Amino acid sequence: MADSLSLYIHIPWCRARCGYCDFNTYVTDTTDPAATGPYVAALLAEINLAADTLGLRQVTTIYFGGGTPTLMAPSDYQRVLTTVRQRFDVACDAEITTEANPETISLPLLAELRQLGINRLSMGMQSATPHVLATLDRVHTQGRVADGVAWARTAGFDSLSLDLIFGTPKETLADWQTTLDAACALSPDHLSAYSLIAEPATPLARRMARGELPYPDEDDLADKYLCAEECLKAAGLNWYEVSNWALPGRECRHNLAYWRSQDWWGVGAGAHSHVRGCRWWNHRHPGSYVEAMFNGTPRLGSEDLDADQRHTESVMLGLRLSEGLDERVLTAPELHRAEAYLCSGHLVRQDKRLVCTLPGRLIADAIIRTILG
Repeated sequence: MADSLSLYIHIPWCRARCGYCDFNTYVTDTTDPAATGPYVAALLAEINLAADTLGLRQVTTIYFGGGTPTLMAPSDYQRVLTTVRQRFDVACDAEITTEANPETISLPLLAELRQLGINRLSMGMQSATPHVLATLDRVHTQGRVADGVAWARTAGFDSLSLDLIFGTPKETLADWQTTLDAACALSPDHLSAYSLIAEPATPLARRMARGELPYPDEDDLADKYLCAEECLKAAGLNWYEVSNWALPGRECRHNLAYWRSQDWWGVGAGAHSHVRGCRWWNHRHPGSYVEAMFNGTPRLGSEDLDADQRHTESVMLGLRLSEGLDERVLTAPELHRAEAYLCSGHLVRQDKRLVCTLPGRLIADAIIRTILG
């Protein structure tokens, strides 16, 4: 829909920082509304700024991400959602997601969030193996994810996603199979499985650099991806993006808006936005963001994407999706380079769209680099 808009709301607080995380998050001991008031007020001001800038747009997805959004008081969720509904035309079937850490939720909290209109829960499970969670510096206890899923279903969430990470140092294939089996036993509607990336400047990357932990092994990652595909397919979850699987009709509409280069406005510290080919990003630190917002604009920088950048992004994103890439957007040299992967079986052609096969998904980034030249 040409006039549709997705909103991302960044909540930057966490109780502890995971060793692998390089997201824009900040450890805090309290998220009492009195302490978080200035930040939430800035969020409301930016939502009003978005409405003043864009005019009346239909919001089809809202996503509370972080950080740990479920550290925020329900009253603050309500203030944000009320402002969005006052300033935008929120679709009656809008997908409204909140991320959650298993240790920060309870049945009363989830029931309250569901009453506010939040209809999708994305929970960070990461692993079902204690030693893997310890390596990742995850703090949730054994069984807490299962409790959270049960509470979510009781509260009325009929769209539930779990996030997993594979390739953690010293994680065996059996460990990963245990995690997949545990996740599938919870009957999620959606599941994301990301290979571990040792991002620079994270504690985990520093441990690897010191030789305390091994770096991820590409063959091991490939084996675990194939294991995930087999297990999740058997559970009725179909891949729709290289790292994401869902029951039919339960694909994350918010993420698809990103991957299809549609319009979204990121609200909050460090949030990124993309509207009509213009991309911008906000001040990263919550204090700097609040100060900048009340001085007129939270933006730290921006860029207008030229035709070449838009083309590159369409190829990069399209080839990661199960719907594939319209081959007619490729230049003649790019299409020629793609033919080699069609011949090798890494790509297939479906109604003039190029789609990665399972072997192709394993080397999707390499395929994209080669096609783009």
